[in-house]
Amino acid sequence: MTQQQREAVAGMLRASPFDPAGDLREQRPLFDQMIAAAPVPADVVTTPGQLGGVPVIHVDIPGTTTGGVIVYFHGGFFAIGSAASSVGLAADLARHARMPVLTVDYRLAPEHPYPAAPHDALAAYRGLLDSGQDVARLAVAGESAGAGLAVVTLAAIGRAGLPQPASAVLMSPWADLAGTGDSLKTKADVDPVLTAEAIRVRARDYLGGADAADPAVSPIYARLAGLPPLLIQAGSHEILLDDAIRLAARAAHDDVAVTLDVVPGVPHVFQAFAAILDEGQAALTRAGAFLRQHTGTAAAGTAARRE
Repeated sequence: MTQQQREAVAGMLRASPFDPAGDLREQRPLFDQMIAAAPVPADVVTTPGQLGGVPVIHVDIPGTTTGGVIVYFHGGFFAIGSAASSVGLAADLARHARMPVLTVDYRLAPEHPYPAAPHDALAAYRGLLDSGQDVARLAVAGESAGAGLAVVTLAAIGRAGLPQPASAVLMSPWADLAGTGDSLKTKADVDPVLTAEAIRVRARDYLGGADAADPAVSPIYARLAGLPPLLIQAGSHEILLDDAIRLAARAAHDDVAVTLDVVPGVPHVFQAFAAILDEGQAALTRAGAFLRQHTGTAAAGTAARRE
């Protein structure tokens, strides 16, 4: 069935009116409509809040929390999407990790170009530390631009002398805003949604004149020593495949414990289609296990289920 599922997902994406390179006044509501087409399960509880002055949404699933927490950064090229639109995927990750999620509503470009997003991300992380959160039970996660932002934030945490979280899960990271990966061309025919033009347009919106090769913008150019264990997941049918591969290589070069998990035949952020795609469900299962292992919540979850 998985080949049929993959074809169905690709066909759905190709037929969507959403154009990631299009006018943001049109594309933002189209993106929200596309996300809303997959309703969030009824047992997911969302509560708005703030961390470090930055809006967040608390995502909880009763009966599955074990003392840890995941700070989540949504995707959308730094120009589209929101904490609210990320709740579905964030909740799926929360369910598999058996931990609550705090999804961060960082400011979007071009209204708020770089460095607004990384400033908000670090402020939210500081706010969580200030609340007394144990970093041994803290993880970071993100998808697409949010995954790249997660790595930028981890590097900033190190530069600021703050304690690192226990681990991070990065789904289809956009890690090179300079757009130098070969897969921008070699995977163009099989990627059903992303284009090199979209990468160029949205990078220009976000950069606001900043250098795309600045390590604080594109983490494949950054020094990553000292980062926590990383799980990087990507599909072989996405033009950002090389971003994931090169980010994993950069982390390995800098002595970071990194796992690169490339799933054949699936598109960008394929985990978002877990309800209809076996590969997405399996990837979330692996991501959840990774987070539980490194936050020490695996044993806590087992004990909770025994009680």
